[in-house]
Order: sequence, then C-alpha cells, then structure tokens
Amino acid sequence: MGALHAGHVSLIDAAKRDGHVVVVSIYVNPTQFGPKEDLAAYPRNFDADRDACEKAGVDLIVTPTDAEMYPPGEQTRVKPGRLAETMCGPLRPGHFEGVCTVVAKLFNIVMPDVAYFGQKDAQQALIIKQMVADLCFPVRIEVCPIVREADGLAMSSRNAYLSKDERIRALSLFRALSLGKQRLLDGEANIGSIIEGMREEIGRIAGPETVIDYVVVVNADTLEPADSPEGLLLLAGAVRIGKTRLIDNLLVEL
Repeated sequence: MGALHAGHVSLIDAAKRDGHVVVVSIYVNPTQFGPKEDLAAYPRNFDADRDACEKAGVDLIVTPTDAEMYPPGEQTRVKPGRLAETMCGPLRPGHFEGVCTVVAKLFNIVMPDVAYFGQKDAQQALIIKQMVADLCFPVRIEVCPIVREADGLAMSSRNAYLSKDERIRALSLFRALSLGKQRLLDGEANIGSIIEGMREEIGRIAGPETVIDYVVVVNADTLEPADSPEGLLLLAGAVRIGKTRLIDNLLVEL
C-alpha cells in the first residue's frame, strides 16, 4: 500500500534473488479500511516509492486507481473463512474480505508466478495462502521474514505516526513477544501464564493507558489457540500506542 520501507524492499530483493521479473503493486485499498480507520491519513508518497523501486531494480510498478479497481456497479467480494475469525478479524470487520478481494484482483491483473508477502502480517499471509489454494490461483506464495529496526521494532508504514515517546513505548510489543518466546524455549508449559506475562510486560513498558487488542499463542498453521507447548507456534499481538495500531509476531518451534 505504498509508503515503502526496508521491509517492502526485502520482498523485492527476495524476488530478484530468485531470478524473476519483478512487479510491485502500489495501491491503498479502501475496502480493507473500516469506517473509523486511517484511510484518509494513510501515508502516501509515490515519488519516494518509485525511487525506492527503481533503486531496488523493480521492472514494473502497477498503480491502479479506485475507479479501475472498483468501477461503478461492481459488487463481487472474496470472503475468507475461519482464519479470518481470530486475532485481527473480529476487531476489524471486513478487513480481510477487502484484502482477499484486492489481492485476487491484483493477481488477475499481473498474473504472477510467485507472490512475496511479509511475515509481519502473518494472519494475512495465511489467509492469502488459503485463498490461493481454495480458488486455484496458479501462484506460489512466499512469506519472507520480518525486517526490524536495530532495537527490534518491526518496520511498518504506520511507524511514521509515532511521536518520540510513542516510538519508545511501541517497543513493548516486541519485547513482550520475545519474553513469551523465551519462556516457551525455557520449558514453560502454562500457555495462559505466558500470555498473561506478555500482557504485563506490555503494560510495564508502554504504560497502563496502552490498549492491548490481543496477545495470543496459536498454532502457526491454523491460528487455533495452542493448548500445549509443542510444534510450530505463533506468538502474536496488536496494540494501540496513542492513535497508532501496531502488530507483530514471533515464531517458535518446539
């Protein structure tokens, strides 16, 4: 959705390393924003995005308009299933339907062989994988690692919203997830206790006024709540620092 940063460039680099002709779509999709979300304020700087793409060796940028993506009279949407009913799903009604719809449209426009997504949006990546399988898109989905700032904050276009104080408080989510991961690796078996510890860590660093949308430990493939510390688990959370909503996650294999 534009406002490209090093995380986006890492996806471009992965595609280049794999020897592909690389197409980047830049489109702030209105159907994935709720009525009280930041569509109007979402950062847009196409000149900087174009420069970043050119520097990274992108072959083609696709920049459709709203009128092209959602022409008068259009009415079809792609509705995801159970994977969209947890974590961000209940808190952002219609969000993943908007994501699936626009990604399906972009796949049909570009007709890629491979599409690269970031692990930071872990739930989105799983939903897109499921959509591709269910609807028989001839596309392979590659999920690339999260790119972080030096202090661990996951790179996000929304980080630009943070004040200096909020930027410090925003580290609370990564540090809480790291604490939970370490407790799992140390042999802690009580998932509920780990989640409570992560919530307490967020409050300790970010302050009691911080809104925690969710902190979960789930199966990394199904997003079902983990009832025991085994297999590949996803520790994920979403917090609101001031007016900015941030998400992050860590994988741990036990």
